Formats: sequence, C-alpha cells, structure tokens
Amino acid sequence: MVDSNGSTVNAFIYQNFVMLEIDGGIITKLVVVILMTLLSVYVNCIILYALQSKRVFKESPRYILFAHMLFNDSVLLILNTLMYVLALALLKLAKAVCSLLIFLSTATFRNAPFNLAVMSLERYVAICFPLRHAEIATQKRTYIAICFVWFFGSANILIDIMFAAVMDPNFFYMQMYCSREQIFIKPWQLDVFNGCNVFLFVSVTLTIVFTYISIMITARSTSSNKDSAKKAHRTVLLHFIQLGLCLTSFVYGPIERALYLMMGGTVLYTHLRYLCFVTVVILSRCLSPLIYGLRDDTVRPLFKYYFCYGSSKTACLKENL
Repeated sequence: MVDSNGSTVNAFIYQNFVMLEIDGGIITKLVVVILMTLLSVYVNCIILYALQSKRVFKESPRYILFAHMLFNDSVLLILNTLMYVLALALLKLAKAVCSLLIFLSTATFRNAPFNLAVMSLERYVAICFPLRHAEIATQKRTYIAICFVWFFGSANILIDIMFAAVMDPNFFYMQMYCSREQIFIKPWQLDVFNGCNVFLFVSVTLTIVFTYISIMITARSTSSNKDSAKKAHRTVLLHFIQLGLCLTSFVYGPIERALYLMMGGTVLYTHLRYLCFVTVVILSRCLSPLIYGLRDDTVRPLFKYYFCYGSSKTACLKENL
C-alpha cells in the first residue's frame, strides 16, 4: 500500500481486496458518508451562489480564491464518496475511466494546500503592501495563479497516467479496482509521488509561516491599519488549521496501516478505520465553509438569505449589502 495517497479514500477501500458482507451496519456507514458529503456540497453550492450574486465577490481576488477552494473541496468530496461506494460494491472499472477519477481526485487533493498558500500570499500583499494591492492582486493574476495551482497539483499524476497508457497496450480496455496503487508500474513512481508530497507541504508551510510572521510584524508596527492586520492575522492562522487538516489526509495511509498492525482484521479495527476515514478524509473537507465563509461578515448574511430561501426579515440584509 502507498504511504500517502492522492485519492486518500483508496487506502481505506481496497486493502487486500477483501469481500465485505453487506449488512445493516455497512449500509448505515455508507448512508452517513453520503449524507455528510451531500450536506457539505449543498452548503458549498449555496456559498458559491452567494459569491456569484454580487459583483464585488466576482472581482475580489480574496473571494475568487475562496470560491475556488469551495469548488475544489466539493469535487474532492464527491469523488471520494463515489470511489468509496464503488469500493464497497467491489466494482471494477475500465482503467481509462478509473484513471480519470484518480486524476481528478489527486489533483483536487493537492490543489487544496496550494490554494491556501495563494490565499495567504494575497492577504500578505493586502496588509504589507496596501497601496500596491490593487495593482499586484488583480483579477487576471488571480485566475493565472489558479491555473498554476492546477498545473502543480496535477502534473505528477498526469505523468503517471500517461506513462501507464504508453507502457500498457490494454490501458483503455483493462478492468481494474479503482485505486491509486494500480497506476504505479515502476517502483520509482512511488518515490517521485512521495517526494512531491514532501515538497508540497514543505513549500506551502514555509509560505504560510512567512506570511503569518510578516503580517504579525506589520500589525505591531503600524497603527493606522491595525484592524485589517488583525483580521488578516486571524485568517492566515486559519490557513494553518486548514493546512493541518490537509496534512492529516496525507498521513491517513500510515494511520490505517498502524491500526491494522495493532489489531489485525478485527471488528474493532474495522470500526476505527471507518471512523478515521470519516474524520480525516470526509469531515476535514466539510469544515472549509465553516472556517472561512460563515465567519465572514459579508458572506454570512447572503448565506442565511439563500439558505432560508429568502424572507422579509432577511431580504433587507441583501438590499443593504
């Protein structure tokens, strides 16, 4: 098994390809995962719709990056849940179809920390270079940054899939269990994959640490913009928390294997592995709208308005925004 998996759900679902007996407990667990995913995606869609309802949100780099994060997390949640369902049913897919699912899940999985780094840099420019913020953090450059996020997030997995397609003449016809490990053909691919993961988190962590310290220094040295600096300071601190949640997803594989070595294939191990999967893989991605969107004084009234389908009490909030 791979230590850290771009589609982290695979470490949970296909270990040893053991046939599971579908009973009431497994169905309940499946329903819980699906409901958590649907609720989170629903909340994300409401916030995304709210962000599209005002021109200021569509033009602000901060909210553009936030919308991208919500979209990215929603796609990842849907794919992880879909692959979880396929795994419980032990369904085989055409390798080409599975490769597409793995490409999207790995790319969105790696996009999350890169997007956090870009969001931190945007807050750094806004606080440390307020007079040049409008010049540096433009709408066009924000979309270019998002393109680079997708490039760095998908380059490694795209190379692996292309390599597999070239080396395997039956790539488009072979049936396979949809797991990331099935794409690896050579041992060096695993080394490159783990190396990319290390580079990703070291670079993102250094970026967020740099912006955090710089904003702290600016907040203490200036008195005219202290409120904005404190808000940016709290936002970057939240980026640290979100980065920690992403890191837990990367270490899910070793956690799952450690549980297996300690408990074997016991019933307790099965329950703990499922609990770890839900909290580390699913729940960590459900917290983004709570951490960022609902604490924002500008987004929160619009979210309440659209979540409640509008009312006379909340309509005035929309008019005053």
